[in-house]
Amino acid sequence: MRKLSTAAVAMILAIAFYFTLFWGFDALRMLTSPTYGLEDVWRSQFVFGIGRLLELSPMGLIQLAAFFAIVKLAVAGICAVHIVDRFRALAGDKSDSDVLEGGLILVVLVSIVSVGPALWSHNSELVREQIIPLALAGVATALCMLERSYGRTAETTEPRVAAAPQGATWFTPWR
Repeated sequence: MRKLSTAAVAMILAIAFYFTLFWGFDALRMLTSPTYGLEDVWRSQFVFGIGRLLELSPMGLIQLAAFFAIVKLAVAGICAVHIVDRFRALAGDKSDSDVLEGGLILVVLVSIVSVGPALWSHNSELVREQIIPLALAGVATALCMLERSYGRTAETTEPRVAAAPQGATWFTPWR
């Protein structure tokens, strides 16, 4: 049975740990702030850019910032659950990366929405900051797909047990 290398599994764990720590702390910082993180001008530029595009009022900007904080907290929680699941797999259970892939889809969506206003305002530093989570999510998704494909080849190489006894004729009503 072929297995995914431990370096690839360690990379998936490291990326999940990155999103758990950085997005979790960022979400907690935003949720504990009275203006949901809008006072930090550098980190909230994408909220202001999206608000300008959607012509949001100040209350709409606060609601949009709260929405992004909740999504980031959800991604951090999903990645934490995956880390716990991986450590449980070390004890002999099977690890399932479907939950992590759902979280990575959220990362990709938030990153794409966040990088749009930075591109429109020609702010290369902000684009570079928003591209890092997008690249990490892409690498982790590719490794999860590779892990799933190795799991499928291992399942197909296992011998199958027939339900019918050896030498039995199959029932066909049109004989």
